[in-house]
Amino acid sequence: MRRMIRAVKILATDGRIPRPLRGAAAFGVLPIPGPVDEAALLLVGALLWLFYRERLTEAWQQAA
Repeated sequence: MRRMIRAVKILATDGRIPRPLRGAAAFGVLPIPGPVDEAALLLVGALLWLFYRERLTEAWQQAA
């Protein structure tokens, strides 16, 4: 879980990803009670996996 949060933080600051997607990733990291932030992370993760797989892999490796 910690590695995933670090990877999301890396992706949220990556300039190669569109700003709205980075904003949604930053929103997903916020400590909001309830399932809203987790749903945002799932949506962002799915979009990154579909369209930005290379950048997602890079962030995952940097987070390790």
